[in-house]
Amino acid sequence: MTRQLPNYIDGRWAPATATDHLPVHNPATAELLAHVPLSGTAEVNAATEAASRALPAWRRTPAGERIQYLFKMKQILEANMEAIARTITQECGKTIAEARAEMTRAIENVEVACGIPKMMQGDFSEDVASGIDEIMIRQPVGVCAAVVPFNFPGMIAFWFLPYALATGNTYIVKPSEKVPQTMHLLFELFHEQLGLPAGVLNLVHGGKTAVDGLLQHPDVRAISFVGSTPVAKYIYSEGAKYGKRVQAQGGAKNPIIVLPDADMEMTTRIAADSAFGCAGQRCLAASLAITVGEARHTFTEAMADVASSRVVGYGLDEAVQMGTVIDKANQLRIEQLIQQGANEGATVLVDGRSPHIAGYENGAFVRPTLLHNVNPAGQIARMEIFGPVLSMLHVNTIEEAIAYVNSGQYGNMACLFTSSGAAARQFRYEAEAGNIGINIGVAAPMAHFPFSGWKDSFFGTMHGQSNHAVEFFTQTKVVVERWPREWSRQF
Repeated sequence: MTRQLPNYIDGRWAPATATDHLPVHNPATAELLAHVPLSGTAEVNAATEAASRALPAWRRTPAGERIQYLFKMKQILEANMEAIARTITQECGKTIAEARAEMTRAIENVEVACGIPKMMQGDFSEDVASGIDEIMIRQPVGVCAAVVPFNFPGMIAFWFLPYALATGNTYIVKPSEKVPQTMHLLFELFHEQLGLPAGVLNLVHGGKTAVDGLLQHPDVRAISFVGSTPVAKYIYSEGAKYGKRVQAQGGAKNPIIVLPDADMEMTTRIAADSAFGCAGQRCLAASLAITVGEARHTFTEAMADVASSRVVGYGLDEAVQMGTVIDKANQLRIEQLIQQGANEGATVLVDGRSPHIAGYENGAFVRPTLLHNVNPAGQIARMEIFGPVLSMLHVNTIEEAIAYVNSGQYGNMACLFTSSGAAARQFRYEAEAGNIGINIGVAAPMAHFPFSGWKDSFFGTMHGQSNHAVEFFTQTKVVVERWPREWSRQF
């Protein structure tokens, strides 16, 4: 019998009361893995009430004691890396190497959050006026929640979770209903080995009803979200309507610019890893290549060779370089967008539609695809495909390339490949994106930097990770105090 996933509320597993469930399939084999409940408002309320009860004691726990749980969390993640990575591959479709790398980045965030006693320090000014001192202290926001996507089922929650706990907040995680098993496994490990006080960390499965329950509950003070731009806008506006702090990471159309003086062998390898890694299902995947001048010919030919030769298959095979997209519905959507690009005038230089993967005929596979000479004014050059499809267009100067980059609605990442320091500086200064890469294909910030994003790629003020996360999960209190000398002489 396929297991029904429970929620985790108030330090114990709570069988879902929801009557509606969704199947969870392995996207490579089509095997039924589990059923995930579409939890309702009652279960969201139960998790929020548990987190609210746990909050007073948790916020009074000294930061030095709170981070002891994070040190232990890091050890648990490291000791169970392989089991977690295999679960990610089985339900998400990426390669086992990509799944391991994902959890490495999650662990990095736990490590950074262990520095909270320093990162959370306030400010003190003595004698701001005669006999008056002023202090700024940081205190937790309260009950916080994360709504996280399918493409990194293990990592993205950790952009937020360790910082929220370390700063004294209690937390609720709502994973994607497409990939619930990874977070379920993590909570099993934490339940058995971590020893957090009941209610400090909770897990609620579900869809839009559960998300709306978190947005509307008055005791949930902050929401973190990563997903598509339309949903990010909804989360941001609804959260603001109910008076919450919101950080909402949206979609992207990440461009890379290739200049003629770039190291073409390195550029091709890095660009292919960026465009086709994780089957293109990451918010920092390169999805538009803009060649400048003579780079048009050399880069296009090299990319066609690399895209055609990439090994596609079941991600648990160590030799596989690219796995599946998340499900058959997305496979069909991506294939339709490839055709739309062709209808708009692009040449399908390398066609990844309807591949035959021996032994996995029912899998949700799309091979690497190159759309050459896409219409700059067409939809495909502008919209997020979220699959292993790289669109390519040509301009004559770096100024034209930067102007085209800046004309787009998104601003998650932009990268330049060149050997010119002057061109790199111009691009770094002028490009309108939150994460900039110079001879880098995936400009993913390390955990001690915030994960930035501009324009329709981010809604909010403080991003995930590092000091931005500390700002987001704390509120400042300024204390102005006077202690007259004659009072102190009484003691």
